[in-house]
Formats: sequence, C-alpha cells, structure tokens
Amino acid sequence: MHMIRRPPSIRLPSSARRRLSTPTISPSPPPPRSRPLHPIRTTLLLTSTLSLGALTLGLYTDAKTCPSSPFTNPNSETISITSFNTSSNTPPPLLTLFRTYFVYGLISIDTLVDNAPEIFDVLVKAPLLGGIVEAIVRRTFFDHFVGSDTAHGARPLLSRLRGENKGVLLAYSVEVDEGQAAGVKHHDHPTQNFGARKSEGQLAHKRIVAKLVQSIDVAADFEDGIGIPGVEGRRTWVAVKLTALVANANALRNLSLHLVRTRPGLNPHVPFPGTPESSDLAVLDPRIPEGSPLTTQDVEDLIELYDDLNRICTRAKERRVRVVLDAEYSWYQPAIDAFGHALMERFNKGVEVQPLVYVTYQAYLRRTPTHLARSLTLARQKNYALGVKLVRGAYHPHELAAHPTTAISSKASNTAASISISPEQYPPVHLSKPNTDACYNECAKVLVRAIADDLRASGSPAVSPPSPRAPRIGVLFGTHNWVSSELILGELVKNQLAREGTTADGERKGTLLLPSEVAERFTFGQLYGMSDSLTDYLVGRIKSTIPCVIKYVPYGALVEVMPYLSRRAIENKSVLGDGGAVRERKEAARSIWKRVFGGVGL
Repeated sequence: MHMIRRPPSIRLPSSARRRLSTPTISPSPPPPRSRPLHPIRTTLLLTSTLSLGALTLGLYTDAKTCPSSPFTNPNSETISITSFNTSSNTPPPLLTLFRTYFVYGLISIDTLVDNAPEIFDVLVKAPLLGGIVEAIVRRTFFDHFVGSDTAHGARPLLSRLRGENKGVLLAYSVEVDEGQAAGVKHHDHPTQNFGARKSEGQLAHKRIVAKLVQSIDVAADFEDGIGIPGVEGRRTWVAVKLTALVANANALRNLSLHLVRTRPGLNPHVPFPGTPESSDLAVLDPRIPEGSPLTTQDVEDLIELYDDLNRICTRAKERRVRVVLDAEYSWYQPAIDAFGHALMERFNKGVEVQPLVYVTYQAYLRRTPTHLARSLTLARQKNYALGVKLVRGAYHPHELAAHPTTAISSKASNTAASISISPEQYPPVHLSKPNTDACYNECAKVLVRAIADDLRASGSPAVSPPSPRAPRIGVLFGTHNWVSSELILGELVKNQLAREGTTADGERKGTLLLPSEVAERFTFGQLYGMSDSLTDYLVGRIKSTIPCVIKYVPYGALVEVMPYLSRRAIENKSVLGDGGAVRERKEAARSIWKRVFGGVGL
C-alpha cells in the first residue's frame, strides 16, 4: 500500500504571514496641489480692466457734454459738432478718432503744454527712451498736425482734401525754435547763441530754398493733374518762412532795427513794428550807413535772401502757384514786411485777378488797423495788387516775454531774453484776446469792403454801381473762430459779394452762392489738424466753382518740425479760444461713442 507523501511545509516568518493575510489596499491619490498665485498677472488684469472702464467713462462723459454748434448747417438740421463731417461723408478710421482724442486730451493739460519743449527735450535724450518717445510723437502729434515728411509724400492728402472741396496751403515748416528766437539755448547766456549761423553749414538755408521750389512744383503738378491748367481756380498754394531762408536770422533782426530807427514818421502814427516803405531795401548796399546795426555780413546774407525770394516767386509765377509769406516774431517783422511788399510790387503788377504774393497781417499787433490802411494806400500808389493773409497771431506768449514791461509777469520770461527792438512803452501785442478778436473783426470788414471796391472798379456784374479804380486785392481769412467766420459771411452778403440760396418757394435756406470773380479774391483757411468742424461747416455753407476753404498743411522731418508742433500745442490754448482743445477732444469723443456704441445714452 502506497502512502502519499505530503510536501514538506514551509514555515514563513510571522511578519510575512501578516502581510499575506492582510487584504491588499490600493494607495490613495495624493491631495491636489494648490495653484500658485500670479500677483503680476492679476495686477495687470485688474489694471487693464480699471483703465478700460475709466477710458469708457471718460469717453461717455466727454461725448455727453460735447457742446452744440454755434451755427446751423443750411443743408441739414444742426451741424454735427465733430471734426470729421467731411463733405465726402467718408468716416475716418477708428484709430484716427482715438489719436485725435489722445492728442487733444494731452493738449487740454495746460501745465503739460507750457512745458512740452523741455519735457520732450529731456525724454528724447534719455537712454532707451529716446526712440520710444520719438515713435509716440510721430504716431500722435506728427500724424495729426503734419501732412508728411516730404512734399511728394503729401500728395495723397492733397487729393483727399480736394475730394472734400478743400484747398491746401503747403508749408515746409522749418522755423526758428523758441530758444533761438528768444536769444537763449537751454540755460546758456541769453545772447551766447542768438543769431549764430546755421550749424549744418552755410548751405543749409540753400537746401530749404530748393525744397520750397520743389513744393511749388508739387503744388503745380497736382493742379495740372486734376485738370486746372489756367490761373483761376488753383487752390494749392505754398507758404514761405523767411527765417528759414537766411543764413543768419540775426540779419533780419538787425535790418528790422535799422528800419525802426530810420523810417520817416507817419500821420496817423503806425505803432511798432511800423509799416513798410518802398525805399526800405535801399539799405542793401555795400556802403552801410554810419551807425547802422547792420554788418557787412548781414548785408551779404540779406542780398542773398532777396535773390532767393525772387527765384522762388519767379518759379511760382511760371507754375501759376500763389506764395504766402508767413509772419514771425515782431523783432523780425519790419524786415519781413519790407521784403514782402517789395515782392508784391514786382510780382503783383499786371495780375488778371488774384495776387501772386501774399503777406501776413497779425490782428494781435496793435498796429494792424493803421498798417492795413497804409498798405491799401501804398498798393494803390504803386499800382500793384495787395495780397493779404489775415490771422490773429501765433507768438503772443513770446512777445510778452520779450518786451521789458511785460517780461516779468510773463509765463515765458524764464526762457526769453529781452530781445525786443520796440522803442515803445507798451508791448506790440494786445494784452487780451477780446481786443485781438475785435481787431480781427474790424480788419475783416475793411478787407471785404476792399474786395467789393475792387470788383466795382473792374466793372464786375457781381457788384454795382462802379467805383473809382481800387487796388486789386486777394484775401485769405485765416481763422478758427466761429463768430469771426460768420461775421465775414455776413459781410459778403452785406457788400453784395454773395447771395443766399433759396428754395423753390422762395424761402432762404442759408447757403451762400459766390460768383467765380469773388471766389478768386477770397478764401478761408484753418490749420491742418485744428477746427475741422468749422472747416466742414464753411465748405457746406459756401457754394462756388472753386474751393473757398483751404487747410494749412505743414510737412518736414520730425526733428525739423518740432518747434512747429510745440507752437501748435500752445496755439490750441489761445488761437482756438477758451476751452478750444477741450472742445476738440469732446468732438472726437462724441464721434468715437457714436461709432462704437451707436450713440446710446447721448
């Protein structure tokens, strides 16, 4: 009998037996990790949300409080108070509206505007910041107030504006900066740098002359390209600034000082800076009168300037482009007047309708009413057409800063040397804006009457009865003021230069119809980037065969036009009147709100 043998048992250690007898339990998952906080990301998100909310609230507040128009558009209900009601009805890009809102938002801050040149000078020289600051300025202020870097680059803008029935006054905006004009450079000695010859060499001003001749060709080519080959109807003009064309701006000051001392007295008296005489440029002779502030080098520079001005005007006459001489600081103005009237006496004789050369009259100068009356008389005596650009003036703070009696109280006195050449106790400018406004309006009335006299003398059917021969005249009313603009329109009707359009049943609708012979002697003008709502109102109000409103369009490289941009910012406080920059900002806000939110809540 076989016995079954059991395999030998294996005895495990007690610890192993416990492990085998214990049921297997799967390990529990680890507790979830808490996400790390990102304080920077959270802060940025919160800041962006708050900034967007503040911007939206600011936009709505500005849009809601945007003032209504002072006048009504004759072709609609009430003119929409926005800088972008173009006659082509093409809405601007949204980014353009935001740029306008940003630009005028900064200009609304008085302290920032007053110190803008110094702030920009510091920031642009800071390491790493310079390029960023220049890029921001180019995309904002430069793009808003400047047409292009070059005259050719402004061609698309010329076409767009003409499509909106607007002309252009093209200006290479290189000018004496505030430091040089005031006789100081940064914090140097007041007279250390004043009048120094241009640092880029004696040919720098010659390059500017060449650019002006080029801009005349650009203007003429544009007019030829849109089919206006004759003299009449050409509304692309060129502006000239004399301080940019002379090797040494101090030569203009010395000539002005010489003229102030040697011009004969007049009755009635014309306050400083006086009024020109036909003999003013006789001093440009190698034999300098004894005791004259002019030097031999000054005379050489001024003769060269006169030759260059004749070259510019000769080219303008050949290409049928009108030239406008800009006004500048009062210590240059007697010399500028002398050159301007000499050029008018040469180039404005025998013109068919409108003068070729215009000079600028600044209403903020106390002399302007008597100066204008004297100019009309001189044009009649010398038998040339008078070209007038009437403006309020752009250098008021600097004029007060330069004159000894107002320099202490002037805000600009810390940067301006006393370089005024006025022999009079009072500053050359009116102290208050209301006085300047009144002067402008009175001069405007005189000029409209002069246009009417010119038309009567020429036997025009637009005005009757005929009058004795009056000087031919052309006027550019440069104004950003609604009241002055409406006053001028009223004077046109009062002097039978325009008639109000009527509906079929004979009811007046307000549109002014201007005959071509009137439109050739008359135009409004505003600066590019400023008062576009007024420009569009005037375009809609006046009906004529040619544009009767032009925009002053500067061009030039950013570094060249910085003095111009600085002055534009200051002008938005004064030229536009009280709250002008705020109004422009609110107009842009209203347009943005209507575009983005459909005008909800307005």
